[in-house]
Amino acid sequence: MAKARSRSKTSQNHGAIVGYEAELWQMADALRGSMDAAEYKHVVLGLIFLKYISDAFEEQHAELEAQRTEGADPEDPDEYRAASIFWVPPEARWQRLKAQAKQPTIGRLVDDAMAGIERDNPALKGVLPRDYARPALDKTRLGQLIDLISNIDFRSDQPSPPAPLPVGEDGRRPGEGQIKRGAFDLLGRIYEYFLSQFASAEGKKGGEFYTPRCVVKLLVEMIEPYRGRVYDPCCGSAGMFVQSVEFIRAHANGNGNGGKARSDISIYGQESNYTTWRLAKMNLAIRGIDGQIAHGDTFHDDRHPDLKADFILANPPFNVSDWGGDRLRDDKRWRYGAPPVGNANFAWVQHFIHHLAPTGIAGFVLANGSMSSNQSGEGEIRKAIIEADLVDCMVAL
Repeated sequence: MAKARSRSKTSQNHGAIVGYEAELWQMADALRGSMDAAEYKHVVLGLIFLKYISDAFEEQHAELEAQRTEGADPEDPDEYRAASIFWVPPEARWQRLKAQAKQPTIGRLVDDAMAGIERDNPALKGVLPRDYARPALDKTRLGQLIDLISNIDFRSDQPSPPAPLPVGEDGRRPGEGQIKRGAFDLLGRIYEYFLSQFASAEGKKGGEFYTPRCVVKLLVEMIEPYRGRVYDPCCGSAGMFVQSVEFIRAHANGNGNGGKARSDISIYGQESNYTTWRLAKMNLAIRGIDGQIAHGDTFHDDRHPDLKADFILANPPFNVSDWGGDRLRDDKRWRYGAPPVGNANFAWVQHFIHHLAPTGIAGFVLANGSMSSNQSGEGEIRKAIIEADLVDCMVAL
């Protein structure tokens, strides 16, 4: 197993220290009032994302302004796309929203900002939340939340991070919104911390979109996805992909890439819950990670039907009874036996096996009962998989 990356207790960037995320969370949570955590997470994470892309835009805008005499145009969207920065139209810039935060129309202004960003950045189409104007959202609290997030500075004079994933022969990733390393790390920490806290607040339901970092890290460091196709058919908020890229960066000197923190990996994912799919798309976008993340039911609308993955990382929902298995009794994926209609656990396992390349490896989380259940043929499926010599390691958590 690969060695785990050591974690620093302090961060020099932005004067941040461990606990900054927790302090920010406490202040944001205090503004939640009676709003359900499942609803509030989209309000907060959408605003954090908007602040991040606005800061990255403003930093590039300042650089272009300084280069006007050389022919640069700070209001030319192509200048930003060439630098892999999201173009932010005037109505979506954070300073404008901050100046209007106390106005009763702030909800509509935020919605207009989100719509403008999606309009001008096709990679974000359908991703950003756009319901800040709804009457149920307290506009005073929304304004206070904007003021709070305004104190986070995602700008940095640190060197830009290397592009984590190659796209074309030239290695350029237009429109993906790269940001500076200090801001990159700060944003990632805040976003992941908030996801974990929202998952805790939602209890069991929160586990459907967030897998604890320690579990993800264990899986990633066991299968070591240095290069190839990485697939998660139930990707939640995309934590498996984020941790895979972090693993590659942490082990850059030994990953066969000549000491570079880039990797020849391609990311494929699918998520059935639309709002969770949006979280995944934002999570990857803020980290500069490209991936083919599809929305749809993996069992009934497999969006990557021909994919043979080198690595599969997944934490499927446990013991799902209403997965429509009665309509898939003769599916080609059930090589080791038709899974029970009332429990999708071994449907997931066989879906993973079906999508593995001949030398591929999968690491996934299942309910403990999957190791011993004999109901509705599960024991026979498990026996067939073991006899096929497909099981390498099991870890009880």
